[in-house]
Amino acid sequence: MKIKQKILVVDDKPSTLESVTGVLEDIGFEVETALDGETALKKLDESLPEAVLLDIWLPGIDGLEVLKKIKQDWPVLPVIIMSGHATIETAVKATKLGAYDVIEKPISYEQLELTIRNALKYRDLQEENILLRQKATGRVELTGESPAMKQLKEQIAIVAPTDAWVLIQGENGTGKELVAQTIHRLSKRSNKPMVEVNCAAIPEELIESELFGHEKGAFTGATSMKRGKFDLANGGTLFLDEIGDMSLKTQAKILRILQEQKFQRVGGSRTISVDVRIIAATNKDLEKEIEKGNFREDLYYRLNVIPIYVPPLRERVEDIPLLFEEFMKEFGAKARGIKRVQPEVFEALSHYNWPGNVRELRNLVERLVILARGEEITVRDLPPNLRNSAQNVSTELSQEIKETATIPLYSFPKDYKKAKQLFEKRYLEYQLKQYKGNVTKTAEAIGIERRHLHRKIKSLGIKI
Repeated sequence: MKIKQKILVVDDKPSTLESVTGVLEDIGFEVETALDGETALKKLDESLPEAVLLDIWLPGIDGLEVLKKIKQDWPVLPVIIMSGHATIETAVKATKLGAYDVIEKPISYEQLELTIRNALKYRDLQEENILLRQKATGRVELTGESPAMKQLKEQIAIVAPTDAWVLIQGENGTGKELVAQTIHRLSKRSNKPMVEVNCAAIPEELIESELFGHEKGAFTGATSMKRGKFDLANGGTLFLDEIGDMSLKTQAKILRILQEQKFQRVGGSRTISVDVRIIAATNKDLEKEIEKGNFREDLYYRLNVIPIYVPPLRERVEDIPLLFEEFMKEFGAKARGIKRVQPEVFEALSHYNWPGNVRELRNLVERLVILARGEEITVRDLPPNLRNSAQNVSTELSQEIKETATIPLYSFPKDYKKAKQLFEKRYLEYQLKQYKGNVTKTAEAIGIERRHLHRKIKSLGIKI
């Protein structure tokens, strides 16, 4: 069912209110009315509409003063001025105060409908621009051509055009937010906002207000009505980041909202219906969190319609040169004439474990372009732990190969990918044997996620 948008009509003549209300209701709007400025401002505090039709001549506070107060408290709320005696001077003044448009009485109802619909589109663009400015990251595309990234991009291309809910899982710094943004950008909802909620950053006592909004006076400090994230995301996408850090109390409340797509603002009684697509993300193993009693099983299955796994950087080291180049361009103003990167730098970086993932690599590149001397970044410019990692890991891997391979080193295939797969298979078979086939213990010992080890075992055809 399509959700009706509400318009507040303010005029001191009941006949005008009646006729305008009838027209707006006929074309599908919900209408609220006020006979004077004081009542209009009170109704705005109680329940914010999508747009306001405001007569300029009102008893008490005149229309221009009401317009001024509206723009102070709700700057993106579109206000259309109505006047039977509008002069150019009045129209200019109203426009300077923030009016979207000025229409003359008697009102042409075709012009009225067109003006309102254009005003609502303009408001949506303003809200989306605000959200985009708040969330601008500099990266708009997923970078990488490794098998893991190709698989991820294929999943996104299939899922994005649908309305299916998505649960993105991966370690901190892997780019889960960028994946969510890409899904939204490629979806049918891309002309509507994607609103983010960082479930880990909002205090529990405020998260309901953030999600559902609140009415004026709902609690200490609520000096005006506020639209919540669900409301702002209507028609678009709501991104619940770090969903695994949400309290059980809030999980119970959000589950009902997710199922019904209806809610009430904190301190309010009016039921608001929305149409939002949910994308959630977490760095936690939610199945383990369910076992610990920290996450609701019913919420997990509600969110986990389409699971997407974002691989850590250590599982796609082939992408490091591409990412490095991208970040070099981003920090180009700080690069001081740096033009090249020594190949040995990428060799060293490929042997590092990257606990901070892509975010850590980005920080490293920024540091290098600031501190590196000359036109080339060399291994000498790397931090000591990265300089040493290549030599250490190379020695360890050579020893592991000698211990675990069932064929001589010189017999490995010349093709790099085939040789890598063969080594991975021999290595994992050896490690699994050490822990008697226990996947959980093996994963902990070699430093990868149990879920990823299971996938490797299956893909390499290893028998436990």
